[in-house]
Amino acid sequence: MLDTAQQQALVVRLNRIEGQVRGIRRMIEEPRLCVEILQQLAAAEAALNRISVAVLRCHVEKCVPEGFAQGEAERTRRLNELVDIFDRFAK
Repeated sequence: MLDTAQQQALVVRLNRIEGQVRGIRRMIEEPRLCVEILQQLAAAEAALNRISVAVLRCHVEKCVPEGFAQGEAERTRRLNELVDIFDRFAK
């Protein structure tokens, strides 16, 4: 699980992304050039991807090792979770 400092940092990032998405909605309503909208969409998507990587890093550094310490069944479950996560990222 994320610690308090990680949670706060990610919430700050999410708030920023939320503002970006509102800005994109305004750009579409105005309307603005497609290329400008696409640039902002790419920036928001990249920001979300950075959050995903941060959460994944926490999972790999904390959750997976904790599962290893809990025995074979939990070790297998955590490794399967990790493979499933990578599979979702790959799509």
